[in-house]
Amino acid sequence: MAKSEAKTVGLVDTEEALSAKIAEVREAQKIFSTYTQEQVDKIFKAAAIAANKARIPLAKMAVEETGMGIVEDKVIKNNYAAEHIYNAYKNVQTCGVFEENKAYGTMRLYEPIGLIGAVIPTTNPTSTAIFKTLICLKTRNGIIISPHPRAKKSTIAAAKIVYDAAVAAGAPKGIIGWIDVPSLELTNMIMRESDTILATGGPGMVKAAYSSGTPALGVGAGNASAIIDSSADIVNAVNSIIHSKTFDNGMICATEQTVIVDKSIYNEVKKEFKYRGCYFLNDEEADKIRNTMLINGSLNAKIVGQRPVTIAKMAGFEVPEDTKVLIGEATSTDISEAFGHEKLTTILGMYKSKDFDNALDIAEQLLYNNGGLGHTSVLWIDNVNEREKLNKFAERMKTCRLIVNSPSSLGGIGDLYNFDFAPSLTLGCGSWGGNSVSENVGIKHLLNIKTVAERRENMLWFRAPEKVYFKKGCLPVALNELKDVMGKKRAFIVTDKFLGKNGYTKPITDKLDQMGIVHETFCDVAPDPTLRCALEGVKILREFEPDVIIALGGGSAMDAAKIMWVLYEHPDADFFDMAMRFIDIRKRVYTFPKMGEKAYFIAVPTSSGTGSEVTPFAVITDEKTGTKYPLADYQLMPNMAIVDTDLMMSAPKGLTSASGIDALTHALEAYASVMATDYTDGLAIRAMQLIFKYLPGAYENGQTDVKAREKMATASTMAGMAFANAFLGVCHSMAHKLGAYHHLPHGVANALLITYVMRFNADPTPRKMGTFSQYQYPHTLERYCECAEALGIEGKNNEDTLNKFIDAIEELKEKVGIKKTIADYGVDEKTFLDTLDNMVEDAFDDQCTGANPRYPLMSEIKEMYLKAYYGK
Repeated sequence: MAKSEAKTVGLVDTEEALSAKIAEVREAQKIFSTYTQEQVDKIFKAAAIAANKARIPLAKMAVEETGMGIVEDKVIKNNYAAEHIYNAYKNVQTCGVFEENKAYGTMRLYEPIGLIGAVIPTTNPTSTAIFKTLICLKTRNGIIISPHPRAKKSTIAAAKIVYDAAVAAGAPKGIIGWIDVPSLELTNMIMRESDTILATGGPGMVKAAYSSGTPALGVGAGNASAIIDSSADIVNAVNSIIHSKTFDNGMICATEQTVIVDKSIYNEVKKEFKYRGCYFLNDEEADKIRNTMLINGSLNAKIVGQRPVTIAKMAGFEVPEDTKVLIGEATSTDISEAFGHEKLTTILGMYKSKDFDNALDIAEQLLYNNGGLGHTSVLWIDNVNEREKLNKFAERMKTCRLIVNSPSSLGGIGDLYNFDFAPSLTLGCGSWGGNSVSENVGIKHLLNIKTVAERRENMLWFRAPEKVYFKKGCLPVALNELKDVMGKKRAFIVTDKFLGKNGYTKPITDKLDQMGIVHETFCDVAPDPTLRCALEGVKILREFEPDVIIALGGGSAMDAAKIMWVLYEHPDADFFDMAMRFIDIRKRVYTFPKMGEKAYFIAVPTSSGTGSEVTPFAVITDEKTGTKYPLADYQLMPNMAIVDTDLMMSAPKGLTSASGIDALTHALEAYASVMATDYTDGLAIRAMQLIFKYLPGAYENGQTDVKAREKMATASTMAGMAFANAFLGVCHSMAHKLGAYHHLPHGVANALLITYVMRFNADPTPRKMGTFSQYQYPHTLERYCECAEALGIEGKNNEDTLNKFIDAIEELKEKVGIKKTIADYGVDEKTFLDTLDNMVEDAFDDQCTGANPRYPLMSEIKEMYLKAYYGK
């Protein structure tokens, strides 16, 4: 691969230094322009992975430096900028010939533009830098960045992470550059000297980009109005708007700035906003906010990205600490009405419309009088029966994003609430907004495109092993298939030391001997298996070369065996890439290798709890750091599960108890998950019923009560199937870290946390709700009540039912010997408190957190840990 000969430029803080940096980037880009698609895609992937891994520290840095927004939401932005951009373009051709018509004698090919000048805003300093550098790498362009002066540290940090990963993957040195000490003079110089400008920021900056004489892909100001039609689902509309408006404290430019509500439902909409934690300003307060919001007709930068309680204090009054949005009712659409302007914060204007046509008139007037032409418009409507209104909305609004029945901020950036809408953090406004592009900026832009994006629930799924055999004594019958159906010849058994030394493998090895199948046993799996343990097993695997792997034991043995299986079939697979977090399993940056080419995988559980025999998950511990990594991918799903109660009869009381409550937690979290479906609900409910009925008997009389053992085995496997498809929630995220830091058994950790998590999730007005297209509004309280009713638990109302349900869970835990608090298990208070902040951040970043119905802030996770420790 060719290497750049340009000298590395030092600190860029003068025009002379910037001139040298521009020359360096141009030289690198000349070399980059000769790269093949394969080379480019390798660099693009490496850069996306690096950015994704840095999502939390970059989010923290951005909030600390700018004083705006929410760390947890900026984590999502950074994750989105890496993951969704990579997913959207990973298979898109950007090099060489892409179309040829021999009959006409034409050929079209892709060539890079050259040097891209990128201006980065203070509102999204890291995610926009990630986005712009990635799309430049994908298109073989060089890029030089002008950070906002108030966000230079975090922007440069993000750019450097992408740059270092790109160069390590083979990109020419110098392909990404930046100004170290931003100034207006240096920014203008970038605009003049670049081949194209990617301009994101305020109207003045975008105008300067278009006036520079250099082609520019600029974006206009947002000022989205959300029309709520009389036919709309009010609960869905209001909660989605709150979800959107509170995301990163309202700093995405596509966020709703005003709502326009039909008079027939106005009071009902207002009531729902109040119920969900919004604050309606009285006349005096509204005037104070108006005066605080606009200064000399311009937006007051001090309110951008701030919480309502902070803004209210600036204005001279107080609101409740947990207020989500300040709402000012307005009637005027004149430019002097502050509530009609773009706010970039947690303030919303609210208008009452006479009818649908009047709502369109108000929305149009706000666009023309107060800005936002070309950006985004929103409609909440019955989109099945009111197509004429929807079409009229599409025709009337002079905006490029027409968002239907979706939260605007997350819907506008694409690929979250509609899946034929390009993901981007630079949103073009077309000629209406004075821009050269009319769509979400991506790889190529030639035409103004007007897009109507209706909300869609993406394809869901139900996946399970191809074969699940169950019933007492089924093991030898199921194993017959290895010879009779599959013709297997070499079997490798993975188990733990206790099972290996106490004859538990004998029923398997005897059957293998009978069938003439050669076998080898690895029995060095310890509780909380480590990566080192898996690697030791892989050495033996590679020497033995089996065509079937049999995992025997609890979750530890099956988890270790799954990792061994991957590394046996794919020796070059990177464990830490496999452990990378994702938002959507179908869009993850890392693609799991195809499994089953060398060995068929059979899981045989000896306990009733983990459900690992039917799940695509494995938890492995990095022995160097003590960190537990939950891996998730359907390639890890066993091919066959054999659930034979004969192997579970001698399980001790402690294991029976912990694994039983673990299975109950699986069912509860699967049922509450934002990804729950009718397919998983039935399995989860039935599993709960069996656990409540049979766990006490299995605990007290497990070695003689065959029926209780068999029913618990069934419950565990059913709960496993449920969470294999609906995923889990924050209880498991917290339990993974509690176990990793303080060595509590996983089932015990879940048992200590689950009822606190249930109360947390059941809040009908949570600060944040989970982000998944099928999850419309907070309703976990009702979901828990459905579980309770299936168990015969009923109260006077939902709250009473939940309390009685939680009491029943606590009673069940007490029956099976679960202690009350973390402290009761001997975890030292000082050690617990010293590790608490690290546990909190790790739990937030755990793969299970994303499916939780209430999206937790780190402070809320910390509060639950403390409650579970002290029992408060």
